[in-house]
Amino acid sequence: MSSCKRVAGATGKTTLHIDPVTRIEGHLKAEVVVEGGKVVDAKLSGGMFRGFETILRGRDPRDSSQIVQRICGVCPTAHATASVMAQDAAMDTKVTTNGRITRNLIFGANYLQSHILHFYHLAAQDFVQGPDSAPFVPRYKNSDLLTDRNKGLAAVNAAAVDQYVEALTVRQVCHEMVAMFGGKMPHVQGIVAGGSSEIPTKERLIEYAARFDLVKKFVIEKYLPVVYLVGSQYKDLFAVGQGHRACIAYGVFPLNDAMTEFMLKPGVYYNGQDHALDPAQIHEDVKYSWFDDSTTGLHYSKGQTKPNPHKEGAYSFVKAPRYNGVACEVGPLARMWIENPPLSPIGQKALKEHFGLDAKRFRDLGEDAAFSLMGRHVARAEETWYMLDFIESWLKEVKPGEETYVKPEIPDTGVGTGFTEAPRGSLLHFLSIKDKKIDNYQIVSATLWNCNPRDDKGQRGPVEEALIGIPVPDIENPVNVARLIRAFDP
Repeated sequence: MSSCKRVAGATGKTTLHIDPVTRIEGHLKAEVVVEGGKVVDAKLSGGMFRGFETILRGRDPRDSSQIVQRICGVCPTAHATASVMAQDAAMDTKVTTNGRITRNLIFGANYLQSHILHFYHLAAQDFVQGPDSAPFVPRYKNSDLLTDRNKGLAAVNAAAVDQYVEALTVRQVCHEMVAMFGGKMPHVQGIVAGGSSEIPTKERLIEYAARFDLVKKFVIEKYLPVVYLVGSQYKDLFAVGQGHRACIAYGVFPLNDAMTEFMLKPGVYYNGQDHALDPAQIHEDVKYSWFDDSTTGLHYSKGQTKPNPHKEGAYSFVKAPRYNGVACEVGPLARMWIENPPLSPIGQKALKEHFGLDAKRFRDLGEDAAFSLMGRHVARAEETWYMLDFIESWLKEVKPGEETYVKPEIPDTGVGTGFTEAPRGSLLHFLSIKDKKIDNYQIVSATLWNCNPRDDKGQRGPVEEALIGIPVPDIENPVNVARLIRAFDP
């Protein structure tokens, strides 16, 4: 459970300080102002300076893909992928078909693991009542369990708690799949500039496929149904947390060697319209971040990392990325909204049965329900299901014994950006080479997009904005605040 302090104001407003926000990877503080049982203002603070951009300067460019994996305990594979893509671009290296597919198999297994982790072991405890023992305590009191409104929660509890331990085993299987071609997990070694260091064998592919069948069965029979079961009991949470209703995705899992087609395509959505992704529109503001004001408004390729921890008015070590001035959220919801793939048969049936909604594709949920607290959980589960057929297709396309690696040549000078999607959202790594060493390295991660502070114009970050209007009926147990933050998987 997070530590929660409250400060009562003279105007009937109460300020809650949740520090730290638990069951996430990293260091995050939430400050929300509650009035009339709802959040009316919010600030998120990333309290730890990381400094990886500074650590990397002057090193061999190939070192970056190992060092940056230490940025995040749950998505090192994503950082490795973005890093080697930046190296490929800066070194003008063309990855082989087999190398591209092998990378997809490594990263795909990590996606499955990460999505299952998020629901069962990070977020589900906000919705279910486990035993009064670790790891289910301490926790905020879930007042929904004490009312007649959600008598169906007994069924939710039975399913989710029973699956909690099973999900741990399934995640282990996913880690084994990553390690088969990645060498080990976490901190894979098999994703390298030029492709993959492991050439798949028939035996190894058979072992991967056997494990994948176990994971697929769990996703279809357990994970997807229980998410909709939870959603059916928390219908009110499809009506809150919409935020800016703006999102961005870079594209992930390339389907051709030219890297122009993806399982989930790139794009941007804001003001009710779709837009083609233009990386030139990505800038970072730092007015409310503990970084020097001279670095604000810079394109990521010109980015600088100059901490200023005593800056007046600042409240976070997170910069504020903006696309054409818009605060965009990232993650499964963004990818599914932009791609708009078919919904699973399980999802179509559940939406018809519980919501009277005839939905065939993701956008059929409608903007209000999709951009909501519970809609983000549905998006993650549906994305997991959508991936299954693609992983099966890569297992058929990969060529046993064929080369997966092209040796890169480090140039005297070069620049490159690696664009990918971590399970929790859009991720880019920018690399500049001078005298065969790293001259500048900039990282714009998923949580920077989602959990950033206000920008230079005072516009709230995506999670800050999504918190506005979140119900807090019990000041002592602001469970909905935690639910909303964790729905973004920061």
